[in-house]
Formats: sequence, C-alpha cells, structure tokens
Amino acid sequence: MPLVLVLLAPMAAFAQQRRQLFNGRDLDGWAWVDNEGFRVEDGSIRTQGSKGMLWYTREKIGNATLRVVYKMSNPKGNSGIFIRIPDKPPTERYAVHNGIEVQIDDNEDDWHYSGTFYSMTKARARPHKPAGEWNTFDITLDGLRTIVHLNGVVVTDYDGVSPVPERTKTYEPERKPRPETGYIGLQNHDERAVIYFREVSLAPLKQ
Repeated sequence: MPLVLVLLAPMAAFAQQRRQLFNGRDLDGWAWVDNEGFRVEDGSIRTQGSKGMLWYTREKIGNATLRVVYKMSNPKGNSGIFIRIPDKPPTERYAVHNGIEVQIDDNEDDWHYSGTFYSMTKARARPHKPAGEWNTFDITLDGLRTIVHLNGVVVTDYDGVSPVPERTKTYEPERKPRPETGYIGLQNHDERAVIYFREVSLAPLKQ
C-alpha cells in the first residue's frame, strides 16, 4: 500500500495543476467579439448564428499547455483556436492577423488541416476523428515555440522564427512575429456545422 501511495501522489499533483478556463456552466471569464456566436449547452460551449470569436479575458497565456476538447456536428465543420493574441481583440480579424489560428478542419489540404497554423505550417499527420467524435488538442506554448498534438499525435512543431510560405490571399494571416504570451480564443467560422467545446484547460510547463 505505501508503494501505491508514492506512485499516485505525483500524478495527483499534476492533475491539480491543470486549470479549467471554462467552468462547464456559463461563459464567465469569456467575451464575444463581432457577434454573440456562442452559448453553453449540456456542459459544452457551442457555436451558433453568425461568425465571430469568443476569447478568454482573464489572462494572457504562455509557457503552458492549452487543452481543448471539441467535436464537429458534421464533416463540413470549420473553426479554429486562437493563441498568442497580443492585446484585447476588437475583432476576430485582429486575432487572425496578430495572433495564430490553430485550424480545425478535416477536409482541407495539409496547409489548412486541423492542428496546423492556418496557411503557415504543413500537417505532419492527419489524426482528426470523424464528425460526432471528440478530439483533443494539446497546444504547448514554450517561449516562441508551439507544438500541437491532436489526439496524441504531433501535427505542428514550429519554432516561432523559421520562414513560412508567403501570404497569397488577403484573408490569410499577415506574416510577422507573434508574442511569447497572448490571449486565446475560439472561432465561429461559418454556419455549415456546429462546433462543441467540452473542455478548455491549462497546465503550466514544468520548470
């Protein structure tokens, strides 16, 4: 019995370090921009109505692992997780061009697939689960470096400074440096599918 207690103690301590940013009941600590495109339903944040973004207002995030558990109502779903937004975003477009969008899309090419930085990094793998099943992002922000695991598989590992492909469309993110820490957000991109976010939590990196 003493041996069991010794083994379980570190695991329990690590579990206690993970903080829930979404309380499962309401949008306390979160704010809309552009449109009221989100509501809480059955313990999850879900998209609704027009395009927009929901962002976490209480702190900038860096040197931590952000976990987001989500699912799409049908295969046409398109959304994203914003990280490294340098200031309070007045619009979703501000987040697109000044932060980083971690894509949610199971249909596009390897530059626009779930877990990539939209149009800037190429997917190393395509581990997205089908519509209706829960997927888990673990997005590690380590200084300027960002590592994106999707369902336990590395999709993106970007050092924050290496060149990325040139911008070819006006709606693609501007190519410029991003900060080590910033606000995060959830995207409501279109009305073709509902996106559900069951968990948004945070764990600090081990020093």
